[in-house]
Amino acid sequence: LDADITGPSIPTAFGVKERAMSDGEGILPCRSESGIALMSLNFLVENPADPVVWRGPVIAGAVKQFWSDVAWGDVDVIAGVATGGIAQGALVAQELGKPFVYVRSEQKSHGLTNQIEGEIHEGQTVVVIEDLVSTGKSSLIAVKALREKGCVVKGMAAIFTYGLKVAADNFAEQNVDLVTLTDYDTLIGVAKDKQFILPGALESLAAWRVNPEKWSDDHMGD
Repeated sequence: LDADITGPSIPTAFGVKERAMSDGEGILPCRSESGIALMSLNFLVENPADPVVWRGPVIAGAVKQFWSDVAWGDVDVIAGVATGGIAQGALVAQELGKPFVYVRSEQKSHGLTNQIEGEIHEGQTVVVIEDLVSTGKSSLIAVKALREKGCVVKGMAAIFTYGLKVAADNFAEQNVDLVTLTDYDTLIGVAKDKQFILPGALESLAAWRVNPEKWSDDHMGD
């Protein structure tokens, strides 16, 4: 869901150019090549290149309609990945009026020994909420636990990803769609534009993203 009304970028990021259609009951989202459901103002306007000058409540109303008027397909439960994704997941669940659970990295060693806290049942559809994705291994442990419970994981949403190749490989291997609000390249680009980092540091930052372990070994003691 592209909440940037005045500068929509989701269509460009996913390479989708078609117009959104309606089935008479709601707006049908466009889909990426991998099947991710997408909605953006660019899918609705006559000419995507025309500027949008909406502000304040009008923008907020449009974003709300992107959720309420688009036929996303229902989801039964929102799941937060402990511990970073619990707060964000709870807020998403509250906003959508959905039940909330959270998933630990492993079962508790005492009490009921639950790995999943909260009420959830076999066959329910789940969207997983995470705060940050690095390699994706801890995030996918939550997905594995939910699937073992018999749930259908529709995908994962996170605030930030480093965009590491190992993470992309891990999510692809487990057949999990990941959508994030922002990423490492965007962070570095904004930091550069605002002169928070020196131009000479960009090459080092790019090298870290390609191979964090090698970068750490090369800079040990610096």
